[in-house]
Amino acid sequence: MISYHTCPLATLGGKDTGGMNVYVRDLTAELGRQGVHVDVFTRSQDEHVPHVLHDLGFGNRVVHVPAGPEQPMPKKELAEHIPQFVDGIKQFAAERGIRYDVIHSHYWMSGLAAEQLKAEWGIPIVHMFHTLGEMKNRIATRPEEKEGAYRLDGERRVLKIADRIVAATLAEKAQLQWLYKADQRKITIIPPGVDTCHFYPIPPDEAKEYIGIPKEDRMVLFVGRIEPLKGVDTLIRAMACLRVNEIERPAYLAVIGGDPNLPPEQMSAEMSRLQSLCRELHMDRMVVFLGKRGQDSLPYYYSAADVLVMPSHYESFGMVALEAMACGTPVVASQVGGLAFLVQDGINGFHVPDQDEDALCDRLTRLLGDPSLRAQMGQAAADYACGYSWGQIAGQVNKIYEQILEKVE
Repeated sequence: MISYHTCPLATLGGKDTGGMNVYVRDLTAELGRQGVHVDVFTRSQDEHVPHVLHDLGFGNRVVHVPAGPEQPMPKKELAEHIPQFVDGIKQFAAERGIRYDVIHSHYWMSGLAAEQLKAEWGIPIVHMFHTLGEMKNRIATRPEEKEGAYRLDGERRVLKIADRIVAATLAEKAQLQWLYKADQRKITIIPPGVDTCHFYPIPPDEAKEYIGIPKEDRMVLFVGRIEPLKGVDTLIRAMACLRVNEIERPAYLAVIGGDPNLPPEQMSAEMSRLQSLCRELHMDRMVVFLGKRGQDSLPYYYSAADVLVMPSHYESFGMVALEAMACGTPVVASQVGGLAFLVQDGINGFHVPDQDEDALCDRLTRLLGDPSLRAQMGQAAADYACGYSWGQIAGQVNKIYEQILEKVE
């Protein structure tokens, strides 16, 4: 398993940590349960972290390979260190006498590393992109948000050399076909899963006690990276509209992700922009930036929330939405990408048009003002999420491995 630019053990909510980290971590653990040995290779970003960790259980390892400076680096600079990363993987395997059967790469840079290993070892590649540069460019609102040709060319290269592509949804498959001219015979649709042993409904009063808020509090929740494509500004404006509508009891927005307490000169441009927007709209007391939170505490936040909102301009799938559903929390999400498939409008949550703060405010008003509707949708969400357990999803991925190995043999 290759996750070059980000470690599956990293704390979520950072600049480059999110759904892909969870996917690699949980898929690896479940494959281990099913008898598949997995070594996950990632670039070392901290010389003080042991290079080999066994945190995923079942004999599976996370191997931090030194490639360039052992510190976080901009993605544009990472590609030049891929050859050193590949050499580190080959050395690790050679020293231990390991022969791998399959390479499963995640994100386009990992795919380029996989190409070099395939040439050396003669084994097949399964690849998952998680996000697509062409789609990010389509929704970018500023030049600095656009992905460069280096990424788009890299993605097209990976599409050619991979033996099988895993797409999270029918929408992603269509994007690969129309935007990249991908060979549809290579593409298999397998959605991400959710750990239903970790994410499950917790009584709201117990969840609120755990995270330290009064049981009468009304909370709207956002969880994710703090970047423009996540649409948090639309959510803040919807909350301002919500205040004007004066629902029965006020609700506030809790934002998990990013580093909100850094000095201004170190804070990300998007975090600074969102905090300025709150001040401009006089929403300082209705929006709480909580920063990063560990996976252990997330089920409590999901269960304590009245509703989770994903106002993204683009999501290949939306694992945060699935985690919240598994905790029995309804989701209001933009009707984009994987969210359009995951959220069933009027059943386990609501769809809203992208960047439509008025529509978002309307749906939040309906949910916050109707306890029975929230309970009904929350139960439907929990039931729906059970169909995405990692046991079922990893079984489908394992079947892909077996199919491409049969072709090789």
